[in-house]
Amino acid sequence: MTEQSKIDRKGAKPASLLERADKTFGLDGLGPKKVPGNLPQPKRRHPTSEGTVSQAAATSAAPTSKQSVVEPLPATEPVAHPAVTLSGPFHSIDRDRLRDEGLIVPEDPVTGLLEEFRIVKRDIIADAKAGHAPKQRRILVCSPHQGEGKTYCATNLAIALAAERDVEVLLVDADVIRPSVSRRLGIDAERGLMDALADPSIEPERLALKTDIEGLFVLPAGSTGSHDAELLASARTLEVLDRLTQGAPNRYVIFDTPPALAASPAAELASHVGQAVLVVRADETSRAALEDARQLLSACPNLKLLLNATRFSPSGRRFGDYGETGV
Repeated sequence: MTEQSKIDRKGAKPASLLERADKTFGLDGLGPKKVPGNLPQPKRRHPTSEGTVSQAAATSAAPTSKQSVVEPLPATEPVAHPAVTLSGPFHSIDRDRLRDEGLIVPEDPVTGLLEEFRIVKRDIIADAKAGHAPKQRRILVCSPHQGEGKTYCATNLAIALAAERDVEVLLVDADVIRPSVSRRLGIDAERGLMDALADPSIEPERLALKTDIEGLFVLPAGSTGSHDAELLASARTLEVLDRLTQGAPNRYVIFDTPPALAASPAAELASHVGQAVLVVRADETSRAALEDARQLLSACPNLKLLLNATRFSPSGRRFGDYGETGV
């Protein structure tokens, strides 16, 4: 209970509860003490220049013999693989044969066909540069059915792409069922892609034929057999393709494959390329066939559609008219 005996009831003004508590418990003694006047004066420190450390601070920061010093790890440079040089035998390409096959002839005047494939290659080059990966420079050319012009487009694309400055193009005949790239170009070679896949001791770059078209190399299909699909599905395929693009940032590899709805190699190779060109023939390829082929090539992240053998132009003009009319 509150102490009542010490309350002065006769005074002019009764003490408050806080005042009585202070008087009873001696709260005055809990206040801050006075600072003595005889304390020694602290020594003044001279400021150091900005950005430097004083000698005392440096001494205290120095490690003792019992402390372990952790040295920073040296910066490591990315491992650069040596460039693989395409070093197969030399073969000349018969220009008259190119004309007979309706293909682009590098030395001939600019034609509408060349201009059309220039547009196709620009899109492919742009996507390859945007991807910054060797896989983006591997392009599969396929069609849903036979006779839609896949080999024709693959060969013309390779010739047009080889015309780029400081670019190498390797045209691979991956149609192991009915190889036709070598026939169209007049090349006679026994060994090629399937030989390198079947025998790990064979270096694929030594089978890539150098042609007299600047920048163009050809890898034939090689020896084919009943287990070609299994070879293409093996881990060896990735090893071969990686080697063909190793250390060569300006090298493009174009694959001419069997029709997607006729054989499995196109679907097998789709997972090893960064771009795929699906060739369809105007007024012939059905929408259902196009959709089925698209599903089979879905392992490739970038699928392009190339409409072949068109005869309709919305503007009524075709590439090549500018030079012919002189407008």
